[in-house]
Amino acid sequence: MTENNQQKILVTGGSGQLATSLRKRAPGEVIIIGRPEFDFDRPKSILEALARYRPSAVVNAAAWTAVDLAESHEAEAKAANQTGPEIIARYCREARVPFIHVSTDYVFSGDKGAPYQETDPIAPCTVYGRTKADGEAAVMAANPESVILRTSWVYAPHGKNFVRTMLNAGAKNPRLKVVADQRGNPTNADDLAEAVLEIMHRLLSKEQGDALGGIYHAAGTGETTWHGLAVAALEDAVSHGQPFPEEVTPIATEDWPTPAKRPMDSRLSCQKLKEVFGVELPDWRVSLKRAVGEVFTGKSV
Repeated sequence: MTENNQQKILVTGGSGQLATSLRKRAPGEVIIIGRPEFDFDRPKSILEALARYRPSAVVNAAAWTAVDLAESHEAEAKAANQTGPEIIARYCREARVPFIHVSTDYVFSGDKGAPYQETDPIAPCTVYGRTKADGEAAVMAANPESVILRTSWVYAPHGKNFVRTMLNAGAKNPRLKVVADQRGNPTNADDLAEAVLEIMHRLLSKEQGDALGGIYHAAGTGETTWHGLAVAALEDAVSHGQPFPEEVTPIATEDWPTPAKRPMDSRLSCQKLKEVFGVELPDWRVSLKRAVGEVFTGKSV
């Protein structure tokens, strides 16, 4: 707490997409920390940072998100996705402050054929997915009052992400090839930040006895493929003066091999989030248009 007793939300993740969006949405309420002050590879630094800031609440937006690299760096991925979050969760339980931990659709195999619900069995098929799934279990064991938000296909007008990559590629190349047989829910980091803040405010003001802890899905409304997302972003870019490429060819996953297997259909049902917290993220198409506009203008639209 500050001297004027204003609630302060400590957000891990440094310059990451969600942390940046949270600071943009609530600059006077959010404190962002990252390396070297806060480093999952140095567990001691985690508790030192938490003790230094003594936050009113914590959002863990930090993670090892390099999906392919995790296949050959399992120890590092585990430290960031399991061990570190467990330490934070235990601290928050002892300090009696709300904790939101961000997880991923990669905890699922992607072969259900329908949107996943929170009660569906997890079956991660990558090191990244396994360490995130283990992190969920560790967090809930250490602090059952934690709120875990599984999200998917996160992009933003800032940072490194698929949408910005496609916009840059489309500006330089007349012909693109994009995977078209993987399905999911694109999520604008700014929308996710708004959802996190709404949920956190509810947690901070909850009445004693309210049982809100658990796992929730929080992703953009609607679904598409990576090819569909790329085409939509490039179409939105046309109104900002960037010509549409001559070709944006849909290809199969097998035509774009990667070290880590991707879930083919990781759509998430977010009904529980709406029912419990009254939170529903906007339609992905509307949010994408807004993000693309900000990429070109530098201003929120």
